[in-house]
Amino acid sequence: MARGYAALMLHSIRHGAPTKKPPLLIVHGLFGSARNWNVIARHLAASRQVVAVDMRNHGSSPWFDSNGYADMAADLAEVIGDVPHDVLGHSMGGKAAMVLALTEPAHLRRLIVADIAPVAYGHTQAHLIAAMRDVDLSAVTRRSDAAAQLDDVSDTSTRAFLLQSLDVKARRWTLNLDVLEREMPKIVGFPEIEGRFEGAALFLSGGASDYVRPAHRDRIKALFPAARFAKIPDAGHWLHAEKPREFEATVEAYLDA
Repeated sequence: MARGYAALMLHSIRHGAPTKKPPLLIVHGLFGSARNWNVIARHLAASRQVVAVDMRNHGSSPWFDSNGYADMAADLAEVIGDVPHDVLGHSMGGKAAMVLALTEPAHLRRLIVADIAPVAYGHTQAHLIAAMRDVDLSAVTRRSDAAAQLDDVSDTSTRAFLLQSLDVKARRWTLNLDVLEREMPKIVGFPEIEGRFEGAALFLSGGASDYVRPAHRDRIKALFPAARFAKIPDAGHWLHAEKPREFEATVEAYLDA
């Protein structure tokens, strides 16, 4: 597994070697990282090269003063370069992938959007930023020390997810909390875009999630006229973590269709 940097210095992890199939680019969601996708990426890399990235202000990628979707889409275009990729994006990463498809469609062959729609949402994740900021990192010598301080995060899976972005040795979060908090309205929103992506697009949702609703389908079809829809039963917003084997099988079947 080789690690490298794209032209804009987005950190990436490459799994497998190039094949005759288009490479697959995986784009994580808010507070995520390329490492979160290692197991799924390795499995999918059995038949194609898979590239997972740390988005700006996340993981090992550089910190910038902005975190809007135009910037994130431009970052992804730099990673892809001249060889069109299939692109899989979850949540915030799904929105960035959609903006890339709508503004620079030549970079994509197929698009998979995991549990998000091209609409603005009313929720905010600022409370999770506040919880991370309240951790006294000077008192942290192991991950469990930080976990004990995340009292405001009642969901154990969410707490474990956030802790993956804690560098215990350096006693720092690998997230640009200040910028992510300031840019939260952009992250939960979606930019006004006039373009259309005529290529193949799959909107894959968790059966127990309400992020992609029937009311969103007209908007999706207006921007992605070839869109198809599928659900993974009994999965929520984190469908790839809750049902990884079902998620992988659906992705592979779609990309190979």
